[in-house]
Amino acid sequence: MNSVSSINRLTRITLAIAVLSAVAACGKKPDAQGAPPPPGVSFITVAPERLALTTELPGRLEATRIAEIRARTAGIILKRSFREGSDVKSGEVLYRIDPAPMQAAYESAQATLARAEANLTTATLKAQRYKPLVDVNAVSKQEYDDTVAAQKQAAADVASAKAARQTASLNLGYATVTSPISGRIGKALVTEGALVGQGEATQLATVQQIDPIYVNLTQSSTDILKLQQAMKSGQLQSAGQSQAKVTLKTEDGSTYPQSGKLLFSDLTVDPTTGSVTLRAEFPNPDHSLLPGMYVRAKLEQAVNDSALTVPQQAVQRDLNGSSVFVIGADNKVAVRPVKADTAQGDKWIVTDGLKSGDKVIVDGLQKVKPGAVVKPSPWNPTAAAAPAAAPAAASTGASAAAAASTAK
Repeated sequence: MNSVSSINRLTRITLAIAVLSAVAACGKKPDAQGAPPPPGVSFITVAPERLALTTELPGRLEATRIAEIRARTAGIILKRSFREGSDVKSGEVLYRIDPAPMQAAYESAQATLARAEANLTTATLKAQRYKPLVDVNAVSKQEYDDTVAAQKQAAADVASAKAARQTASLNLGYATVTSPISGRIGKALVTEGALVGQGEATQLATVQQIDPIYVNLTQSSTDILKLQQAMKSGQLQSAGQSQAKVTLKTEDGSTYPQSGKLLFSDLTVDPTTGSVTLRAEFPNPDHSLLPGMYVRAKLEQAVNDSALTVPQQAVQRDLNGSSVFVIGADNKVAVRPVKADTAQGDKWIVTDGLKSGDKVIVDGLQKVKPGAVVKPSPWNPTAAAAPAAAPAAASTGASAAAAASTAK
């Protein structure tokens, strides 16, 4: 009986403790646990900067000077004096054509000139003798006039013979084919023993000067009009042809180490493509750029002295347009619609919606909403990139540990 009484008393005590615990729990206030801290975000302070606006355009490389080497006289090729694909200098001998026919023609012209000069001497002396005789009527006036006319004809024959000799001399000189420019020569189009110059100027080779080298670019006429309107309104300033910097990306995606300069922009629009041609010039000392290569060029066409930019990850885009999260004076977040249509590197150029001094959230966007209070800190691009490498390192460490465990 005593044991039953003890059990009942223990049960009552246990129930009393449970009831007191429940009452104590109900009496606690919700704030005892504390409100969650505001989320931390990183921001940038918008400030105007001088920004050169670049446009990436497609283009093709072209030699600055091209010379088609042709046979200017008829004959048989005796010798080729260059190595295909080598660099040649202006005036360097490339081919030698058999000069024997031209040499004979020159000597014949020389003999004809000598005969004409001899005839002129005879006619001149005769006219000189007849002049005093006609004054005393020793010879007739008609005979004297015929003598003077013969002298003039002999002088004309001399001039004609000199011209024929000059032509023969030029043809003889053309037997030695030289390069008119310095540059790189291509393949030989004829070989020794070939007959050239019969009825047409046979092409023998091509020399191209590729240092410096041209790049011909095409830009939409619509883009050019927008750029001109922005310059007229004062939003942008022209970079100028002499100051406009051009950088080049080759077909393999690598950046060419030397920058070029813009030479000119065409005055007409291609009716088939609606584009305008621009030409830039690049130094090419090692001849790594070759004519005909496809490239992409970044061209600085304008300068914005007070551009407002934000990192690309700070801009949110939806069906209503673009917007950013800004931090107010009380650290509350607000949504700000912006106009950001032009990218410059890893930034958007904001033309409307922001002003200098605005604090734009860059990192931590997934943790905020309009009206929320945040804990802001300046954005550090270097620090933001570091966490991306940490998971990779952790994964590598885990793999190494697993491998070690397997080895055991």
